[in-house]
Amino acid sequence: MSGTFVGMPAFPKAAHEAVNNQTLRGNLRHATHTIRGKREKAVAELADWAELREAGKRIKDHTLRHLDRYLVQLEESVTAAGGIVHWAADADEANRIVIDLVRMTGESEVVKVKSMATQEIGLNEALEAEGIAAYETDLAELIVQLGKDRPSHILVPAIHRNRGEIRDIFAREMSEWGRPAPEGLTDTPAELAEAARLHLREKFLRAKVGVSGANFMVADTGTLVVVESEGNGRMCLTLPETLISVVGIEKIVPTWRDLEVFLQTLPRSSTAERMNPYTSTWTGTTDGDGPQTFHLVLIDNGRTDTLADEVGRQALRCIRCSACLNVCPVYERAGGHAYGSVYPGPIGAILSPQLRGIASEIDASLPYASSLCGACYEVCPVAIDIPEVLVHLRERVVEGGPVTREGNKVVLKPAKGHAAERAAMRAARWAFSHPGALRTGQRLASRTRRFHPRTLPGPGKAWSATRDLPPVPAEPFRDWWQRTDGGKDTTK
Repeated sequence: MSGTFVGMPAFPKAAHEAVNNQTLRGNLRHATHTIRGKREKAVAELADWAELREAGKRIKDHTLRHLDRYLVQLEESVTAAGGIVHWAADADEANRIVIDLVRMTGESEVVKVKSMATQEIGLNEALEAEGIAAYETDLAELIVQLGKDRPSHILVPAIHRNRGEIRDIFAREMSEWGRPAPEGLTDTPAELAEAARLHLREKFLRAKVGVSGANFMVADTGTLVVVESEGNGRMCLTLPETLISVVGIEKIVPTWRDLEVFLQTLPRSSTAERMNPYTSTWTGTTDGDGPQTFHLVLIDNGRTDTLADEVGRQALRCIRCSACLNVCPVYERAGGHAYGSVYPGPIGAILSPQLRGIASEIDASLPYASSLCGACYEVCPVAIDIPEVLVHLRERVVEGGPVTREGNKVVLKPAKGHAAERAAMRAARWAFSHPGALRTGQRLASRTRRFHPRTLPGPGKAWSATRDLPPVPAEPFRDWWQRTDGGKDTTK
């Protein structure tokens, strides 16, 4: 399996293959149900959870409205603390900046702490093409990298692997990347963790350059924050001589007081913990302590285009907790690879098409990778109305229309393959704007309901093959309303 998502098929085809993988479905069901059960208990412990959720939403919305001001403030704070800020408009520019920074150190390898931003821009592949080895140090990311696999979950990238599969990967691949796995390695969690710890320790002690992401950036102090459960991230952040942090511009919060809200909601939503085992913060450089050179690479890569969309911009509130994945019936069955992006699940279905546009077949298919049940909205700690954005993006796919791409206003053409849907919407629009025709159609449908087929003909056949068509009532509602005087006389 390739380690990149380039060339992935559209979601329906990828998901069709995934749902037939019984092992994958079993692994996903066990993991997501376990996490969601623990999360419910952790959230229920807080009497003010609703207030925290609303506070997180308001802080994020305020920051996004004034993002230009807070980004300038962040740059000034980081520079004053001894760091160097770089700006990258897209993935290519970000990769080029990081490659040049690593070359300046004279090193040919880096250690990385979990960073979805670097996965989004394909940094590992770009570094490899320049002869620079990148070693993932987050345990789940290590499993994915050794297995030449792709991440399938925001929080647990190797969620699709069971312990036996992980043991086989360690035994087969570790020797190719450094210290081999111990002889006779079993699939017990303690032995697997010890094998990973020994394998990574030599990387931490040898590496001169570290690459990280960040969960948050505090504008008024220039502080970056990483929350994690293993401590590997802290090793990666403190031991190398040079630290390069690659972060999306939406990860900013104005003050430390704002951070307090997210340090309560993020761990409970993601790992069902009251607080993260490791919360690392770093502000510029300090003589004799930690990395002596610090670079912050701020990447846009479609974020300001997303910010220009009044409905879709709420996706930028996301704090990457993955709660929406763990309750999604579509994700539970299809898995993360089917989404063709580093951002899988419901949040990926609205974030990826906005960051990348809907020109490709897979991005145009992602807004349909949902049942619109709304469970994702109910658990989101920053109240992102994912179903609303999904419907908004479906309209964009079917109808096209004005959007912002690379800072310019453009008009998208409707995506291919939605002619029947557009025709149905036009017919519905005409019917609802002609009450007389609608009334006649409803009566006709009621009186002929015995002859209605169980599946739709033509283009609608595939749609109705997996859904039950709603039964047509014996009498239209408006006729019942008139006959019973608004329900007051049910004897008629």
